Amino acid sequence: MSGGHGPPDPAGLLDLPHHDGSARYVPEQAPTLGDTVDVFVRVPVGAPVRRVFVRTTPDGEPHFAAATVDRRAGRDTWWRAEVEVRNPVTNYRFLLDEPGGNRWLTALGVVGHDVPDSTDFRLVAYDPPPAWARDAVVYQIFPDRFARSARSARRALPDWAIPCDWDRTPVVGSGPETPYQYYGGDLDGIAERLDHLDRLGVNTVYLTPFFPARSNHRYDAASFDRVDPLLGGDAALARLADAVHARGWRLLGDITSNHTGDGHEWFVGASSAVRAPERELYYLDDVTGDYECWKGVRTLPKLNWGSAELRRRFTEGPEAVLRRWLLPPYGLDGWRVDVANMTGRRGRDAYTHEVAALLRAAVVATRPDGLVVAEHGHDHTGDLDRDGWQGTMNYTGFTDPVWSWLRADDSGAADGHGTVDGDRSGGVTLPNFLGVPGGIRRRDAGSMVATMNAFRSLVSWRSYVHSWQLLGSHDSARIRTVVGDAARQEVAVGLLATMPGTPMIFAGDELGLSGVNGEDSRTPMPWHRPESWDLATFEAYRSLLALRRAAPELRHGGLRWAYVDPDTLVFLRETPGGALLVLARRAAGAPVRLRGLPTGDHGYADNLHGGAPTVRADGDGVVTLPGDGPTFQVWRLS
Repeated sequence: MSGGHGPPDPAGLLDLPHHDGSARYVPEQAPTLGDTVDVFVRVPVGAPVRRVFVRTTPDGEPHFAAATVDRRAGRDTWWRAEVEVRNPVTNYRFLLDEPGGNRWLTALGVVGHDVPDSTDFRLVAYDPPPAWARDAVVYQIFPDRFARSARSARRALPDWAIPCDWDRTPVVGSGPETPYQYYGGDLDGIAERLDHLDRLGVNTVYLTPFFPARSNHRYDAASFDRVDPLLGGDAALARLADAVHARGWRLLGDITSNHTGDGHEWFVGASSAVRAPERELYYLDDVTGDYECWKGVRTLPKLNWGSAELRRRFTEGPEAVLRRWLLPPYGLDGWRVDVANMTGRRGRDAYTHEVAALLRAAVVATRPDGLVVAEHGHDHTGDLDRDGWQGTMNYTGFTDPVWSWLRADDSGAADGHGTVDGDRSGGVTLPNFLGVPGGIRRRDAGSMVATMNAFRSLVSWRSYVHSWQLLGSHDSARIRTVVGDAARQEVAVGLLATMPGTPMIFAGDELGLSGVNGEDSRTPMPWHRPESWDLATFEAYRSLLALRRAAPELRHGGLRWAYVDPDTLVFLRETPGGALLVLARRAAGAPVRLRGLPTGDHGYADNLHGGAPTVRADGDGVVTLPGDGPTFQVWRLS
């Protein structure tokens, strides 16, 4: 990677051989067992490659086959090899024969030393995720805090609820009141505000749980058979689904597969008698009555996926938990699976991959275009590419590195929520990053890219692009608090809109709302206080999402790093039909000089977002990108 002292090499990363698993390099994106698939390697003119071999490991044994030159285009030689899809997940990598010795090209990049097979590229022969998911832009709604209809005021409150004034009662960010503050948002309120989502440019609505519970977050479900009356009941969900689908959008639910609430009818039955049929659904001690629960929280008893009865209730028949809400009159388009990383795991019990495959199969059997995305707050790589979860919430491979690169400077967050810790790193002090103590460390763009590459290299391209990239959620600090100002938030949302994967936006981020943790971030949408909206931030989200819709490269293209220094990141998104050049800077610095960009015969690129109308290559073929910052800029290459 470029950086260090003196002027950077204008070629830099563009001189490296490249393959990423996207359609430009693997034209067959949905292979089946027994297929033979073409795979391509792009070798720039500056790379001293004499021969290329593809190495596969069919049935665990390495096999090498020579690649042949398929074509020469511009400054690139394209090598083609054939890979037999012999296993459901077929690993492959490339051996580059060079005068100085061999190097490997794996999903981790070009390396001059041996690396484990876990970093190989992957062809996945399991049924692919639904086609619509590649074009999705997901908007996450926490129903109690999004919008309330006139019906909300007429509903009797349960005994757990602490009623709050929508515009005047502050959210309690920590303490015993946090799960019980009740603002009264409901499903009809969401339906009434869909025009806002339309203006923003999203097309998929994801609701956190809508089942009855004894909390505002509803992850402690009391039943899976009905919609919480506080949200309007079953009829309100049907009305919302009709309104969402009438716009051509998708609607996703949120299911807790790891636990229920202790008020759930199943757990009440299990606790009532040792011989109750529900007893086997949980980890209940017959002698003491004690039970396993989520992270020691007694209100969240853990489900035992060793139970055939539990599996039946979740998946078998049209009234099964996972299936009934996918059918009319609701027609959900899929599920986000809460705490998927813990589902089926307890001591010696290791049912996670069985359960993932079981749940996905139930969804697809109910509707073939159904989506199943898993929540993982840490390393998700071992749970994907297994015929189960079709993607994950990519906190570790996207959120964390973007936060670490763009976090507020040592003076703290600009809106006053952040402070500075006492260590030499100068990290912004927030309670944690999804349970990790020590605040958000300040890291440079090289570390950000290395983190992204590390996690991306351990899953297939398919799983990567069907995972949700997010800048925050109802479980985290707000991106505005992390980065401190609107300029850096625009850089963050620029990465969200232009990198591979499915963008997910937490409601209110587009208005510049703040929050130091998940509870504090669950702020009611300020519909009646438009003076509090950051309209420039809304416009940044709107225009960048519009760019994503308009540019197929951003939804279906590959990813090629072009340049990295501590404050700067440049990359390409490419399809067979076009290429976009993206510049992200967290601070001003020296202009970036690049040679080897596909600018065509005219030698220029047209700006699509955030910069000068065009940039041009000089007589040596070097393009100079501006040094202002923070900034996010995108060009279309000729």
